[in-house]
Amino acid sequence: MSIVTWGFPTTIVFGNGSVATLGDHIKRLGGSRALVVCDPGVAKAGIAGRVRKVLEDAGIPVMVFDRVDPNPVEPNITEGVAAFRSHAADIIISVGGGAPLDVGKLVALKVTHDKPLEAYDDATGGDRFIGPNIPPIITVPTTAGTGSEVGRAGVVTLEATGRKTVIFSPYLMAKVAILDPELTVSMPARVTAATGFDALTHCVEAYLAQGDHPMADGIALAGIELCTKNLPRAVEAGADLVARGAMMKAAMMGAVAFQKGLGVCHSLAHPLSSEKNLHHGLANALCLPAVCDFNDAAVPERIERIRRIVDLTATSLSNGLRALREKIGLPSGLSAEGVTKGDIPRLADKAMEDACKALNPRSVSRSDIVKLYELSL
Repeated sequence: MSIVTWGFPTTIVFGNGSVATLGDHIKRLGGSRALVVCDPGVAKAGIAGRVRKVLEDAGIPVMVFDRVDPNPVEPNITEGVAAFRSHAADIIISVGGGAPLDVGKLVALKVTHDKPLEAYDDATGGDRFIGPNIPPIITVPTTAGTGSEVGRAGVVTLEATGRKTVIFSPYLMAKVAILDPELTVSMPARVTAATGFDALTHCVEAYLAQGDHPMADGIALAGIELCTKNLPRAVEAGADLVARGAMMKAAMMGAVAFQKGLGVCHSLAHPLSSEKNLHHGLANALCLPAVCDFNDAAVPERIERIRRIVDLTATSLSNGLRALREKIGLPSGLSAEGVTKGDIPRLADKAMEDACKALNPRSVSRSDIVKLYELSL
């Protein structure tokens, strides 16, 4: 029997209005000057301003850096590092969806690590170059999808390769994640649907991934249940803080669970973001049914267990996922988002370079990737 390591170290603060506790956590961690990393949407929605006021009221000088793209690119990191240094910051507060949360981690990395970002690529064992000398990070999610607030990875499209790349290390984990459902109420219905399906995909792929991690499996199953029970309500009634809170929990649980691993759905989704600019959660939503059919041959009992949670009346898990996707207003395939059969060869090349598929329960060839894209059109 192999030896494995299981860990869940992030402090998680959950509840309506919990963002007000931010100053206390910064001081407990020894922070004195904060860089807030967000995107223009978070700034426009007034959330960055709300965070700034909490910090200023606590006597903490703050600078807001909001130059983060929806699919992060390397200049976002470079400019964020420059902002951190110009403010003489000693702590990063990442506020927003997956993009700002990922950028905040990678800014923290590059503040103290000199190698080019491609050297830290998880697919090439780059985690061996990442040490503990990283400024503390606090995450404040405003969506309920990526779970990046408790994750160990940042994702960015690199200039050297043009590929969406995962940079992974336990040292990139936030010291504190503050989950305040009130901050997610402004999410539009379509964003709620896409990010929610991202959370669901994380839970599904983590449960199906190769490896022995009973805690991750249990958390993934509970996250799937939270998603299927609460995502339609969160989309339909955005002010419902119970549904919003449940989806924040599910997103966080998905990211905790996928420390076990992910699968080929994410390898399909990453090039769709870098090459076609699709929202990551939407890309997952449009590929997941075909992936579940593909994996059924390898892990039928696990696929069946998920089907019973998602939709007892569905004849297959993939049909249950398609029904949920339709219910929350997402399109039925990639073609609705401008992806064509002619795009598939380039997408397949990028997907084959992606590390997430390594722990898929069924091995994947390039021809399998092509077929999965075709089935997802």
